Amino acid sequence: MTAPIILVTSDKTGVFNAYRFSFNGKEKEALTDSKTNAIFGVSWFPKDNRLLYTSDTGGNEINHLYVRKTNGKVKVLTPGEKTKASFLEWSQNNKHFWVVTNERDPKAFDLYRYNVKGFKRKLIFKNKDNWQIDGVSRNGRWVVLSKLNSNADSDLYLWNAKKPRNKPVLITPHEGDGVHRTLTFTPDSKRLFYATDSHSEYMQAWSYDLKTKEHKSEITAEWDVLFVKFSKKGRYRVTGINQDAVTAVTLLDTTTNKEVPLPIEDEGEIRQVNFSPDETRLAFYLNADTSPADLHVYDFFEGKVKRLTKALNPSIKKTHLVEGKVVRYKSFDQLEIPAILYRPWSATPEKKVPALVLVHGGPGGQSRRGYRAEVQHLVNHGFAVLAVNNRGSSGYGKTFYHMDDRKHGDVDLKDCIYGRKYLESLPWVEGKRVGIIGGSYGGFIVAAALAFQPDSFEVGIDIFGVTNWVRSLSNMPPWWESFKQALYAEMGDPATDGERHRKISPLFHAKNINKPLLVVQGKNDPRVVQVESDELVEAVRKNGVPVEYVLFEDEGHGFRKRENRIAASDAYVKFLSEYL
Repeated sequence: MTAPIILVTSDKTGVFNAYRFSFNGKEKEALTDSKTNAIFGVSWFPKDNRLLYTSDTGGNEINHLYVRKTNGKVKVLTPGEKTKASFLEWSQNNKHFWVVTNERDPKAFDLYRYNVKGFKRKLIFKNKDNWQIDGVSRNGRWVVLSKLNSNADSDLYLWNAKKPRNKPVLITPHEGDGVHRTLTFTPDSKRLFYATDSHSEYMQAWSYDLKTKEHKSEITAEWDVLFVKFSKKGRYRVTGINQDAVTAVTLLDTTTNKEVPLPIEDEGEIRQVNFSPDETRLAFYLNADTSPADLHVYDFFEGKVKRLTKALNPSIKKTHLVEGKVVRYKSFDQLEIPAILYRPWSATPEKKVPALVLVHGGPGGQSRRGYRAEVQHLVNHGFAVLAVNNRGSSGYGKTFYHMDDRKHGDVDLKDCIYGRKYLESLPWVEGKRVGIIGGSYGGFIVAAALAFQPDSFEVGIDIFGVTNWVRSLSNMPPWWESFKQALYAEMGDPATDGERHRKISPLFHAKNINKPLLVVQGKNDPRVVQVESDELVEAVRKNGVPVEYVLFEDEGHGFRKRENRIAASDAYVKFLSEYL
């Protein structure tokens, strides 16, 4: 029978593992007990309590799929030292499920169908043309594929698995640029929902009728549609819209076409929505600036929401945390830049505080509202934080998104410097003590600020940031092949833009860095390899500038172990307390 339980991933022990929770929240059981590598639950099996989960090694992003059987024994479904795999969908009859893996070719993902009983598998689609395999209809007939032509243009194709010799068929013909992104098939396998900005500044949700081939506008807003999800039989549909850095969620009863209100008492953003198979309950997380994600369940019959977890450490008082405030400021060319401002409780015009400009990853990411432990830690220690969504950030329309294309280290950096000017204008900020911090692409901006505008900030914290674009763009992980052209469209092709890449790479201009620098790196990072940080640290130390380096031996691009996240956060505070 189907498990009347919720699959939860938690780092309660310090390492992410899979747990099961009862709907009343009182019964909890650890299903895995990893002491090293993070484990993330994927799904229960449709007819029993077996578990699908995924895990990599030390953050190297080479994920495998595993089955935990009801007796606790574990079987790896996708073996291979270099095989990367992910789960796609269960079949309508619950006899099969689909998985993509790059075992045949590290650059391409093939589609396999696995039997639920015995796990015998069959190659369904051999991916010779570097498609992105986005999904499979639950009846197994249709496979949706995508081609990224550039970072501003993409197409969706359908391949008929019942007629395997036929080629994929383009279903999104259009003139000019237009992004098309798969959302979901309807449970009855009759329509495909997809998002596109072809008709608007923002991503709208459209549907494609697989029989009539008709396109229909489904959901529009003056913001991007992030996701659309259906319950198993299709009675309920949940939609998420990126509304000024917060996801606005709407639950619809498709039988009445009326919205179902969720009586939530606490404020926050709804995340990771999942329906029970019998469509009687809805599980989701509620996340707020001052509260980590807590698991909730909505009962459709009772019309009530029940909170199952309390994730905030009991030693932390919620009243000591601060809410972010969405603000906007003018940049060098008068363009309005959105940002999220965090003000320490101690900050007053009489007692001004130092501040940080925080730059998100990407390129093309977005700083959003919600609980961020490292931000709260900084603010609690008396540092104001301005999380900047510089031009090129997602969530504010396609025009804004493409404003930094092939202008990286220039206009985006200027937006961050003008973020400092905005902080200086606040009466409670000590304008002479402002630093910059960021991870990944944000780490690049940090290093670029110190190298190209040495007097723009007093200190910098570079968290696994790109420092050598020549190397990074020429040595991407092989599984990035399908979206390489999109990245090249934004950053430039190393074959033709190598000179510009060298020009914007902080490593080659490290002699200019004269402000204290902290660098944090994961040894197993496949995106920004360790040598990027090693070389920057070595180069800046030659300048006689204070440089500190924190290297995590068991992490990749982002820190999954709680003790490492705490160590990194403590390093930020210690460094800033000394130099800012």
